[in-house]
Amino acid sequence: MQSAFRSPAALLRFFLVAAIGTGLDLWTKSLAFSKLSLHGDSYPLIPGWLEFEIVINHGAVFGFGQGARVLFIVVSIGAIVFLSYLFATSGKRWVYQILLGMLLAGVVGNLYDRVMFGYVRDMIHALPKWKNYFPYVFNVADSFLCTGVGLMVIYSLVTEYRGKREAGKSGG
Repeated sequence: MQSAFRSPAALLRFFLVAAIGTGLDLWTKSLAFSKLSLHGDSYPLIPGWLEFEIVINHGAVFGFGQGARVLFIVVSIGAIVFLSYLFATSGKRWVYQILLGMLLAGVVGNLYDRVMFGYVRDMIHALPKWKNYFPYVFNVADSFLCTGVGLMVIYSLVTEYRGKREAGKSGG
């Protein structure tokens, strides 16, 4: 199998999605952190459902692992290497390449924050705040990571199902 790094179309898909996603993440973080203060200001876009507020996260998803900056930087670099390997072996699976680009955008966006600021900048609070159903604040990079992982699971299940169905049709 030829490496996807030799395919201009594959490279465009992977790196364009990663670049747009990373750019969107960094732009929204910069905008939010320039407009809102760290001391409780919030901007209710859809009151009670979608609000913007500044949170500094020294940990990982949902605030776990506070203070493990170096570990998260090392894990992020490892994730970039692994995503690059997955891309290189992706062949002509264009949906897979787009999903890998989404994951790369999420990793790079949060890695940038960890390296440049020592923490990750979060600012999106979605879902009802009442009764603390979802008290977490996140960012666009986190959205790319969670959405990318979810879509990757769905993609894998659909691909496996199709493979089994085709094998059944051919008598194998």
